[in-house]
Amino acid sequence: MKNDAEIALLREANRIVSVILDEMGAAVRPGLTTMRFEQIAQDMCRKFGVVPAFQGYGGFPYALCCSVNEQVVHGFPSNRVLEEGDIVTFDMGVIYDGFYGDSARTFGVGEIPDETQRLLDVTRESLMRGIEHAVAGNQLYSISKVIQEYVELSGFSVVKRFVGHGIGRNLHEKPEVPNFVPRGVVDLPLKAGMVLSVEPMVCVGSPDVEILEDKWTAVTKDRRLSAHFEHTIALTQDGPEILSRSDH
Repeated sequence: MKNDAEIALLREANRIVSVILDEMGAAVRPGLTTMRFEQIAQDMCRKFGVVPAFQGYGGFPYALCCSVNEQVVHGFPSNRVLEEGDIVTFDMGVIYDGFYGDSARTFGVGEIPDETQRLLDVTRESLMRGIEHAVAGNQLYSISKVIQEYVELSGFSVVKRFVGHGIGRNLHEKPEVPNFVPRGVVDLPLKAGMVLSVEPMVCVGSPDVEILEDKWTAVTKDRRLSAHFEHTIALTQDGPEILSRSDH
């Protein structure tokens, strides 16, 4: 549970993340290496005077998680060149005055096929529908249920290995926020003052994933496409507030 002063710091941390994602999204085009976006992330962290939250976290070596096509999450920036029709996910976090910001978006590279665009649209919409149910008095898994149902009715699948989380002075806090309804687990009432990072990861094919030899990059086992969108939200008496927006 967070008080108003803590939520104000979380709001600024997440606003900064959103501005960084804006900058990276505007730069996406065929021919760039994914390492270029790591440079943008590092430069903007210096500009804002914040610490890259992921770099060094559990040994992760970069400021940015950069995942292309079949890479679901935790991809390394590298010399890989983006090509027309690819999709690329940027998952970014910062530490501002002791509090964490965390958000993710998937972008198309140049012109992408209609079905790929639908994957992005459904993933983003599932996130927004989940956020609508993040209301004090609801149960935690009401968020999970609406995400899972919308994704599956749209013909896609939800990754179950990775879930959302609480956030504050630590990057990952309780409770976990799954994008599916787990079986045999006691639900949790939602209360004003909670701050949650909700982050559906959606696949064209099977939701099963495996970890590459770098021990970080998660890819779909069938090597089909995956998209990922994440917002950090605060639960207020007036409903959910998206903190990871650029216009605060």
